[in-house]
Amino acid sequence: MAAEALSEGEVPAGDRSRSDAICNFVICNDSSLRGQPIIFNPDFFVEKLRHEKPEVFTELVVSNITRLIDLPGTELAQLMGEVDLKLPGGAGPAGGFFRSLMSLKRKEKGVVFGSPLTEEGIAQIYQLIEYLHKNLRVEGLFRVPGNSVRQQLLRDALNNGTDIDLESGEFHSNDVATLLKMFLGELPEPLLTHKHFHAHLKIADLMQFDDKGNKTSIPDKERQIEALQLLFLILPPPNRNLLKLLLDLLYQTAKKQDKNKMSAYNLALMFAPHVLWPKNVTANDLQENITKLNNGMAFMIKHSQKLFKAPAYIRECARSYYLGSRTQVSKDDLDLTTSCHAKSFQLARSQKRNRVDSCSQQEEIQQRTEEALRELFQHVHNMPESAKKKQLIRQFHKQSLPQTPGREPSSPRVQKRARSRSFSGLIKLFSCSPALRMTPTRLKWSEGKKEGKKGFF
Repeated sequence: MAAEALSEGEVPAGDRSRSDAICNFVICNDSSLRGQPIIFNPDFFVEKLRHEKPEVFTELVVSNITRLIDLPGTELAQLMGEVDLKLPGGAGPAGGFFRSLMSLKRKEKGVVFGSPLTEEGIAQIYQLIEYLHKNLRVEGLFRVPGNSVRQQLLRDALNNGTDIDLESGEFHSNDVATLLKMFLGELPEPLLTHKHFHAHLKIADLMQFDDKGNKTSIPDKERQIEALQLLFLILPPPNRNLLKLLLDLLYQTAKKQDKNKMSAYNLALMFAPHVLWPKNVTANDLQENITKLNNGMAFMIKHSQKLFKAPAYIRECARSYYLGSRTQVSKDDLDLTTSCHAKSFQLARSQKRNRVDSCSQQEEIQQRTEEALRELFQHVHNMPESAKKKQLIRQFHKQSLPQTPGREPSSPRVQKRARSRSFSGLIKLFSCSPALRMTPTRLKWSEGKKEGKKGFF
């Protein structure tokens, strides 16, 4: 019988972190392993959906990203890879002849340095990461440069696919740390990709709201972590795997800052240009965004142990896609979470399936639905000002609901993902939000805002 699990076996601790990052799950059919400890992977169905239904998976994740951060049409198109990144001052990724020239140079350099990220390249670079995990106490690690001659020897060996004996004493920790930064700096694009650049700037602006609904200057750490979890889910697999390995290394390095003098923020200054900054731009091009990017990198280092887990509602949607009722076969049905199994929603779905209901029953159901939606609108209208509130208000206006309060002044339309115009589509929009759950008579907060918390720095 197949088991959706990852077996610990006798894997050494050093190798286990690598296998956890690169291989998220295995299907185990070996009966000899049945008596060994098993760790169930809670993201099994998320990974299954990503590989088998990538379009459905992307739609699910991106719809929740836009629930958390407001991405205007152009920035959303950049996240989806539909348009190229544009920066203030006209700076942007290399294009045309320059891109072709760099491609030729990458072919000359070898399979690791300067080449697009691959799993084979990560396997080579992991030798550096594994060695650095054993030498985290070196003062000034990642800040003090190593010897250029030794670095060139090491670089050539990695490009040739050679297994390197870093324990021989021939190389110093600073040589290895500098070479790791050099590898990241020569990637064709930042580790977090050009597509995600504006989304990370918006995450840095996520702040808490006070009791009156006014935005404060206190970072909303929970929403920031949730948004990063979602963004990391749609990274290319090699980028996500290397990012996990790198952030774990930097997290462990920062834990030894009493010895190596490298705090999370100091490390962020070293790595933000390679992980977040667009290629071929300078600090002047980024201007006021420099602080956001550096702080964002430090935040990712500090909270790295939480960022590579799918949010609970994404897990539930993926699980329901495979194990739920047989009618859950469309991407709209993926918007249903556990709250969607409440009796009121079962009644609404039953109304669609059973066309033989009497006219009186249909009128009664329609009346209850309209009453519930009017009450929903009132509760949404009283919510604190946010991008989510604006989205919900716009969705109500699309439905042309009777007896709803007057519309807010219209704002310029921005490019958004297409959504259903049916009442059931509106219900799904509310029910799939992890913060809001609807009952037949009221809308209630399932997760209240936690005010007064410290920021992430």
